[in-house]
Amino acid sequence: MCSLPVPREPLRRVAVAGGTHGNEMSGVYLVRHWLLAPAELQRPSFSAVPVLANPAATTACRRYVDRDLNRTFTSTFLNSRPTPDDPYEVTRARELNQLLGPKASGQAFDFVLDLHTSTANMGTCFIAESSHDVFALHLCRHLQLQYPELSCQVFLYQRSGEESYSLDSVAKNGLALELGPQPQGVLRADIFSRMRALVATVLDFIDLFNQGTAFPTFEMEAYRPVGIMDFPRTEAGNLAGTVHPQLQVCVCLWGGDCCGHSLREEGCQGKLSPRGCSQASHELTRTSGSGAGWEAGLHGPTSLALLPSLEPHTSLAREAT
Repeated sequence: MCSLPVPREPLRRVAVAGGTHGNEMSGVYLVRHWLLAPAELQRPSFSAVPVLANPAATTACRRYVDRDLNRTFTSTFLNSRPTPDDPYEVTRARELNQLLGPKASGQAFDFVLDLHTSTANMGTCFIAESSHDVFALHLCRHLQLQYPELSCQVFLYQRSGEESYSLDSVAKNGLALELGPQPQGVLRADIFSRMRALVATVLDFIDLFNQGTAFPTFEMEAYRPVGIMDFPRTEAGNLAGTVHPQLQVCVCLWGGDCCGHSLREEGCQGKLSPRGCSQASHELTRTSGSGAGWEAGLHGPTSLALLPSLEPHTSLAREAT
């Protein structure tokens, strides 16, 4: 993202996006609801805009039509010359960049919240770009404090030297929520309700910030990607194993073997955890063929430095509770 480490002005232009993946129905139906009842997204200091990110994939109830929209917000796609043969999601990414951006510009939205669900039993996860996203990490900490029963985990998806590629990276600040498990194309009432409550708390946090609330410094545990592992295979390329039943959830491992591969081979020290086990978009279901079979990234805990308090915008700043 292109924002200053901490926003210097109130966040007025806010968007909540759902349907970036067209078969993740909680976000889709929440956006449809807010399009009919936008008052739910209003706060004293701003009004958020609901955005159905991928209408064609939503109509087809598919993750995407031609390519993953949430991997398409890079300069290669956004700045290239349009052609009639462009994949649908490339064209849609440019449209969203014009609506919410342009990316890396002063005209971009102040904040975008992107809503996702997963077939993996990931619980409640917050996905930020990196440890440099001070505002997003303060927001994550606020959500953790507001929902201690959810054991919310924070994932920092950007690798060193990698360009941001997600929908929320178009804005000056952003965050993605990922809740699970929820089957593709299915709407679960509990996931829907939890996501709706989390969105309300996100908007409340932005409103507190806009009104000059000061938030204390803190340390938090976050996870960053350190590698991708394929399934074990035969010489012919067929599957020789799959995810162990005990790894069907996001669990923490101290070394050991995972699908026959040693986690120590990744060159990381400390506690590692496979992310996204049993996520349908990550697991290989065919019995032969090439390509990555287990696209779930391994995450190691990242020790974040103390973060400075958000600067108040009024002389009547009050401490967050």
